[in-house]
Amino acid sequence: MASKKYLELQEFSDTDLASELEQTEFQYHKLQFDHAIKGLDNPLILREVRRDIARLKTEIRRRQVVGMSEEDIANRSKIRERRRRS
Repeated sequence: MASKKYLELQEFSDTDLASELEQTEFQYHKLQFDHAIKGLDNPLILREVRRDIARLKTEIRRRQVVGMSEEDIANRSKIRERRRRS
């Protein structure tokens, strides 16, 4: 079952996704800094923010793949096959 956060991201526009990713990465770096200096009350927040960043990047990449031409997808498949052999 898909999480609610993932379903919300599907409704965002490309520019909204990019700005949300930028804000979330900034928030993550700020939390890391705060945790290193004085510690956080709940350090599991770092994990949640990191996962949110991954969700955003995944949705951005999914949209890129959907927008690819058949030729680009064929080349991508060849590259992935070469990586598997290595």
